[in-house]
Amino acid sequence: MKKVVLLVASTILSSSIFAQIYMAKSCEISFFSKTSMKDIDATNKAAKPLLNTANGDVQIKIVMTAFVFPDAFMQEHFNENYVESEKFPACIFKGKVNEKIDYTKDGEYKATVTGTIDMHGVKKDVTLDGTITVKGTEITMSTKFRIHIADYAIKVPSLYVTTIAEDVDVKLNAVLEPYKKN
Repeated sequence: MKKVVLLVASTILSSSIFAQIYMAKSCEISFFSKTSMKDIDATNKAAKPLLNTANGDVQIKIVMTAFVFPDAFMQEHFNENYVESEKFPACIFKGKVNEKIDYTKDGEYKATVTGTIDMHGVKKDVTLDGTITVKGTEITMSTKFRIHIADYAIKVPSLYVTTIAEDVDVKLNAVLEPYKKN
């Protein structure tokens, strides 16, 4: 009888632990830079953010080669000359939601996430403003922020200073669902 109670208790406990982890069902990260000479934009739909609703931990790994540009030439230069994807294949964000959010109650919540962006070999502490929307079993996370590329040791050759902006606008929109262990 003791073994049955222990088995039931561990099943309930493990179910509640997994119910606290959410993984992206879909995610779109885009960036845009504008200069007087050229606009540059790209989209990445391969990232899979994770959210632990028990403690507010957020993690995301963004594979740099998964950004898609309007033309192959831009994509090649982005990966080879600027973010150096072969040497620095991913951008990683680890942070924590600062506000107490009731993930069991539908609603839209303004939120800030404080953490570290690790990109191009440089780690930088950031606080991102955004929105967390709870609807049924789905959680949507959205944010817009700006990155100063020099902060991440990304160098722009003087020849291209007029075509590549110093600051890049980044948007993230992710729809997450409870993680199901296969």
